[in-house]
Amino acid sequence: MVKAHVQELVEKLQRVENEMKLLQEDRRHMFDDYKDKIDIKAFKAAWAIAKKRENVNEIELDSILDTLMTLE
Repeated sequence: MVKAHVQELVEKLQRVENEMKLLQEDRRHMFDDYKDKIDIKAFKAAWAIAKKRENVNEIELDSILDTLMTLE
């Protein structure tokens, strides 16, 4: 009984991991398609910032960023 559940879980995990690999390849290809059009490093940084802003108080974040920028 346990063996069947383990086997089923392994198969599902393998399927998900394969799909994740395909999605990662798609992501790499998308960046390759745009590397001559935009600065990919800058885009990735902007994307990360935009994603972070979704989960925090933007006013507080901006205040902290302003303070950090004056320290440098």
